[in-house]
Amino acid sequence: MREVHLNLDQDSYSITIGQGILGNLGQRIVPKTKSDKVTVVADEFVSERYGDIVLKSLRDFEFDVQVIQVPSGEENKSLAWFSKIHDTLINHHMDRSSTLIALGGGVIGDLSGFVAATFMRGISWIQVPTTLLAQVDASVGGKTAINHPKGKNMMGAFHQPSLVLIDVDTLHSLAERDVGSGLVEIIKHGVIMDEPLFSLIEKNLTKILRLVPEIVIEIIAKSCANKAYVVENDEKERGLRSTLNYGHTFAHALEVLTDYNTFRHGEAVAVGMNCAAQLSVNLGILDPSELNRQNTLLQNAGLPIQIPRIQPENFLEAMYFDKKINHGKLKLILIERLGKVTMRTDIPDNEVLAAIEKCTAN
Repeated sequence: MREVHLNLDQDSYSITIGQGILGNLGQRIVPKTKSDKVTVVADEFVSERYGDIVLKSLRDFEFDVQVIQVPSGEENKSLAWFSKIHDTLINHHMDRSSTLIALGGGVIGDLSGFVAATFMRGISWIQVPTTLLAQVDASVGGKTAINHPKGKNMMGAFHQPSLVLIDVDTLHSLAERDVGSGLVEIIKHGVIMDEPLFSLIEKNLTKILRLVPEIVIEIIAKSCANKAYVVENDEKERGLRSTLNYGHTFAHALEVLTDYNTFRHGEAVAVGMNCAAQLSVNLGILDPSELNRQNTLLQNAGLPIQIPRIQPENFLEAMYFDKKINHGKLKLILIERLGKVTMRTDIPDNEVLAAIEKCTAN
């Protein structure tokens, strides 16, 4: 069992990483709840697999609990489901002292967090992420959002959870593709700020992909600690936190252009990391050997790194719909070496296009 603390004054909370946590969920959340009224927003697949364990644990501690099942898929992080969940909370007589629990991956965390941020102007919520990607990314830092047809996460709010509980046993229900997709975010943390973590993943990749608990708990804890440090120093993304977007402007364009249903989010980020690193090499700020090291690890983890056959001009246009556009200019995170990044808003479109073309499959 490992614990990471995120210190944000009155919004501080702990992130607990271990095994067997779902069966003790009721006991663990009692100190963080103000009433017995609880709603669990759960991924449909996760609910079918773990719902009974969660419900028993909550009801053992006399919580008045209901479960809302949301179908799997990024396309359900939508205004329609946002509205449906609000309707259900009202019908369940939830109030400002009630608690929302997110049980599932990043879609569930983002969607339910935005509901929690807006229902009665904000209620408490607890993150119980069940995918590796959500455990190291969406569950930490309080970013909540839903998608718009023209852009990912275009409607959202910052709303910190009151607690994050990570049970690595849930990872055994994931497909290999989803494990790799989650590992991308940990690799990304290594690339942008923690080269020793990157090296640790390189040396232990086989064990990580086999989900050996000790090493998985260690890399999740290190990754969460990295993100906690960034959020503590820049909660609302005015500077340092932007570095976490490494590869994401490219990735979000890819997701939009493939209707959110071709690539897992982490897979899109892997492609975006290749694009960002290639652009860094093209601009002369990154040694090609560092690009190769990054991409070798991504590919060894079974991840794609190339854009499918999309017109580069269309890809660039989609990038300009990203919410991170700054005064009409792309805000891109580039790398100088593994463990060190730089933010640029002055890169000409032709340079970005050249990197896109280089990273596009023939």
